[in-house]
Amino acid sequence: MHDLLERARTFQALHQRDGAFIIPNPWDVGGACLLARLGFEALATTSMGYAFSQGRLDNTLGREQTLAYAAEIATATNLPVTADLENGFSDNPVAVAETIRMAASAGVVGGSIEDSTGRTHDPIYEIARATERIRAAVEAAQSLPFPFTLTARAENYLHGHPDIKDTIRRLQAYQEAGADVLYAPGLASRDDIAAVVSSVDRPVNVVMGLQGVQLSLAELTSLGVKRISVGSSLYRAALGTFLRAAGEMRDKGTFTFAADAVSSKEVNRMLQQQ
Repeated sequence: MHDLLERARTFQALHQRDGAFIIPNPWDVGGACLLARLGFEALATTSMGYAFSQGRLDNTLGREQTLAYAAEIATATNLPVTADLENGFSDNPVAVAETIRMAASAGVVGGSIEDSTGRTHDPIYEIARATERIRAAVEAAQSLPFPFTLTARAENYLHGHPDIKDTIRRLQAYQEAGADVLYAPGLASRDDIAAVVSSVDRPVNVVMGLQGVQLSLAELTSLGVKRISVGSSLYRAALGTFLRAAGEMRDKGTFTFAADAVSSKEVNRMLQQQ
């Protein structure tokens, strides 16, 4: 518990210092170890990246498997880890609260709850219901013996509803419900990001690596962003290399892709120096 408390305090402090920080999203233990070796200060899980790595579609893994993955990442290094907990795996606020408690037991010091229902015909919870679910998650987080950083996600932009006014209303409601960090994945422009940051008084997470707006760490810091995640993009970048290499073997019968591969000696060196 002492170690978990220290990680939780470290994670909190990252959100309180000047400037933004990058929190990459490994999909497996090896990636987590290498990211730690590269000097990143915290890690986040990726529900999509992990699902794809298991040969599954996004949003098809249940709570048990998701938390088992989060536990693996949390124990892989000494870094604080925040978990992608999707929509809490239930419509019911009581079950969402239980997801937070279970995530804490898995060894993560933060987690995100989104306002997506998982239903294609009705993808976003009505704002009052969504806020109720965030409030339940916050109450569960605040009952823990260490400071659990709760991130509330507004999912409009990922579900074909790029309404910045509604997104801001939602984030403000989640702020009032007690969320520690606010996050609207898929914001489409610098102006949208600036509008979100200026409309709330909590740290804002922005995801990079999606199609659309691409801003640097320095540019996002200048906009007031506090945390930058990359979602499934590290996995998809690795998968892109894998598929191009497989295509070369299949179509040409050649193996030139290996010229760009990292050497086994380099990987061994990095893992030995953790």
